[in-house]
Amino acid sequence: MSSPALSVGLGGFGAIGGALARRLDQGLPGLRLIAVSARDVARAEERIAELATPVPVVPLAELAALADVVVECAPAAVFRAVAEPAIEAGRIFVPVSVGQLLEHSDLALMAERSGARIIVPTGALLGLDAVRAAAEGEIRTVTMVTRKPPKGLAGAPYLEEHGIDLEGLTEPLKVFEGSAREGARGFPANVNVAAALSLAGIGPDRTRLEIWADPHVRRNTHLIVVEADSARFEMQIANVPTAENPRTGRITALSVIVALRRLTATLVVGS
Repeated sequence: MSSPALSVGLGGFGAIGGALARRLDQGLPGLRLIAVSARDVARAEERIAELATPVPVVPLAELAALADVVVECAPAAVFRAVAEPAIEAGRIFVPVSVGQLLEHSDLALMAERSGARIIVPTGALLGLDAVRAAAEGEIRTVTMVTRKPPKGLAGAPYLEEHGIDLEGLTEPLKVFEGSAREGARGFPANVNVAAALSLAGIGPDRTRLEIWADPHVRRNTHLIVVEADSARFEMQIANVPTAENPRTGRITALSVIVALRRLTATLVVGS
């Protein structure tokens, strides 16, 4: 006898949330979309009506009462409003704004008490399985270099705090160098990949990050170099930005879909 489908609620209905809703509406084995949340409720209801099976648009805090799985794909400012009710209710919580886990470290302890699971999707990276494997031994260093078109970094708090103007940039400019924790705090909409990398490996304070605004690139590019006792490896990915949000790569939503598939799959490839 097959198990009942897991119900999924989407905390956010922008570029990522919209893509997830469409794929769930088309059908993912063992999963069904139950509700979404959005800041612009009227606009969200218009978009939801386009689905074959429309679902209600509800406040963020209500998702946890409706869904077995809560996916956070909202602005970082409302991360906790999605995360805390889901974790307190013992749900499966899938965050896209992974950097916010570093700012709200108590959520992991809350999950231990409630029985919730926090599942971080790979997002716009690659090779997190290799990083996790290397972390079972000894990783000496992890470095990530991110290059984005200037418009993909526009509005980042770090740039505004330091008076860094990217308007009219004609040459690559290194705008940040430091730890993954500092980078996630200063660029909350841009480098969730660094937070995911740090959680898979040696932590946010030892993982080193460079961020470049590069007018010569059209894709969000991440180069990762890992030095460990088991292997040395380099990985590079160049992600196509979404049309709706240049800060987000198209592959991010696809990564969340894979994470959701793994919840019910009978065959799982990769560690």
